[in-house]
Amino acid sequence: MSHETGTHTRSETRTDTGAGVAAGAGADADQPGKLDLDKLFAARLHAVRVRPFMATALFALHVVESRQVPTMAVDRHWRCYVSPAFVARTPVEELAGVWVHEVSHLLRDHHGRGDRVARARGLTGPGERLRMNIAADCEINDDVFGDGLVPPEDIVRPGSLGLHEGELMEDYLGQFRLGPYTQGMVWLDCGSGADGLERGWDLGPDGSHGLSAQERDAVRFRVAQGIKGHPGHSPKGWQRWAEEAFHPPQPWRELLGAAVRSATTGSGAGEDYTYGRPSRRSAGVPGAVLPSLRRRPPRVAVIIDTSGSVSDAELGSALHEVAAISRALGGRRDLITVLPCDAASEIVHPLCRAAGIPLVGGGGTDLRTGFARVLRKGPRPDVIVVLTDGQTPWPDARPPCRTVVGLFDRSAGPYDEDNPDYVPDSPPAWARVVSIG
Repeated sequence: MSHETGTHTRSETRTDTGAGVAAGAGADADQPGKLDLDKLFAARLHAVRVRPFMATALFALHVVESRQVPTMAVDRHWRCYVSPAFVARTPVEELAGVWVHEVSHLLRDHHGRGDRVARARGLTGPGERLRMNIAADCEINDDVFGDGLVPPEDIVRPGSLGLHEGELMEDYLGQFRLGPYTQGMVWLDCGSGADGLERGWDLGPDGSHGLSAQERDAVRFRVAQGIKGHPGHSPKGWQRWAEEAFHPPQPWRELLGAAVRSATTGSGAGEDYTYGRPSRRSAGVPGAVLPSLRRRPPRVAVIIDTSGSVSDAELGSALHEVAAISRALGGRRDLITVLPCDAASEIVHPLCRAAGIPLVGGGGTDLRTGFARVLRKGPRPDVIVVLTDGQTPWPDARPPCRTVVGLFDRSAGPYDEDNPDYVPDSPPAWARVVSIG
């Protein structure tokens, strides 16, 4: 098995002494030790030509000359620290690949993700940060090179560690440890922008020419726009990244569960008396024990959209959510009823097993009939949960109970193939809405 390294070779571990200084436009490449800006920027221009969707990000990087970095490195503030010796000995075509490699760390937020995974898994020390750098390189190097970008002689790829391509840094971290296969990578250092740990050469948050958090988000958004506008010109890994940049994943199961719990734990009047828990007013009546009001456990009605626009996978997901709602109520299945509904409401089912509920339908959608059915058939629910793709008219009046709407994702394409301009009405303001992605 070959021992592949990062975007730079082991011979580049030698660093020159001296403090890093900001590179100016008048740097003289003919003087020994000076950064050859013409060569460095020619490499960046080549990178822009072959990866036009990255142009905004590449030009957003501010170059800082530094003799403390082995090759090129970035910090979380979008500064790129560059070794003059590395630029002098590296061909322009390879430098272009390093430009793309380093900015990829920043676009994919490896510094923020590195900090989060370090806290979550208790990863401390330079050895663990080196593993993060290697794992981050595995994530981006499998689709950085080729199509006009020449890979350096030795690069870290998942195959060099016996790993599969197409996974994320967090996945790779759990699949390898430092050892014989990583001995050739101990010099690897793409900077704090790759793992979140500040280096001695970092200018820090108060240094010059750093991007603010808002500016960094704007750069990522512009790159994602370029990818989505010309999806055939970018690798699949970048297309997935762009989709998440536009639509960040939400912990929708937690959000839906929290919405249901919030709705079912609201205050309500008691409906019966019990001596099992004496009233606090008993203290004012010596010698007597007064009963307290017992609050009735909340009842939940779940309306599931079974129209033709809802897929089988989404119906299966809806049944999983019914089971999750049951758990949120402490397993009280007797408090939950389920109503499949398309243009007409079907039979209201008590919850015995979610898997045994027949989700019949397949026509158009009018969930108003479902609302009317669950409110008409006693006992009246305290909470209505609606699982739908949103292509339905909604009741004109607010129901006399809380309502939670789980919306199936429809961001990938038009709602109606015959009418691409059709957009359904949003759920009413009186409903708590959670997107189910």
